[in-house]
Amino acid sequence: MWFVFAAASAVCFGLRGILYQWTSQRPIDRNLLLFGVFLSGTVIALSVNLFAGQHWSSGAWIGALMGLFSYVANASMYRGFAVGKAAVIAMFTGLPPVVVVIMAYILWGEKLNLWQALSFVIIIVGLLLIRYSNDISWSNMKGAQWGIIAMFGFGITDLSSKLATMLGAQTLPTLAVMYFTGTMLFGLTWAMGRGRMAVSRREVAAATELEDAPSAAAAITSAPVPAVWGVTKTLQWGMIVGLTNISGMMLIMPAFRLGVTGLVSVVVAMNVALVLLYARFVLKERFTQLEVCGLTAAFIGVIILRLAA
Repeated sequence: MWFVFAAASAVCFGLRGILYQWTSQRPIDRNLLLFGVFLSGTVIALSVNLFAGQHWSSGAWIGALMGLFSYVANASMYRGFAVGKAAVIAMFTGLPPVVVVIMAYILWGEKLNLWQALSFVIIIVGLLLIRYSNDISWSNMKGAQWGIIAMFGFGITDLSSKLATMLGAQTLPTLAVMYFTGTMLFGLTWAMGRGRMAVSRREVAAATELEDAPSAAAAITSAPVPAVWGVTKTLQWGMIVGLTNISGMMLIMPAFRLGVTGLVSVVVAMNVALVLLYARFVLKERFTQLEVCGLTAAFIGVIILRLAA
């Protein structure tokens, strides 16, 4: 039964990745968007629990740790889609099982067998091939860097989810704490960003009063361009995207409760397949030979890890 939960969660997270990539190309405030995503999760988790009546225990507060690392992971993934190739970011967001399996071994003694070790080697080879492809150099690796941060963020979020289930925490209370934490963090980030924008606009206004017209023009030119999408529209869209996020989390927690940590994480990580199909057939991204080989090797490694876990 755990596999059904994990596979359904992978579909939800795959849709989330596609929506993030699509939205990242729009003139939108990403912090406000993600504030909406987490606000949606908070409202849904609390509302559903009014009917489900799941017990609030001390283990539910692990949700705060989940919220913190989910904040880091989601912000990094969204930023990566905005500045990098969708396929590369999708690849890194498919690799949290590497983090999960290693840390689960260190923390809880979940051992690696020969096939799992082999899968790690294949995945590393795949990443090296991607790194040295013709389209990727040190000058355009920023997207990959955000992908790596997202990889660790999602990996630690998975480990925290498993820890919450080990402590007997119920799904909905834990998710309510998680999403409330993320809502506060993204709300604070958004408010700080608006404050910086307001200061910039005041500086521009002051510059226009100077006698030096070229300086005033330069100040105006350097001023940040406000997002085309308004606050209400952005928040509403974020809450719609949040439906895929909370759905995935509501499915992944029972999967962790019933299954082995590394195996559940690997199955859920297969959501990357949806994003890659979207990148290839909708965005029409073309891969170099090395990228194809690297992506293929990494996927083979993930599949071996899934079968061997």
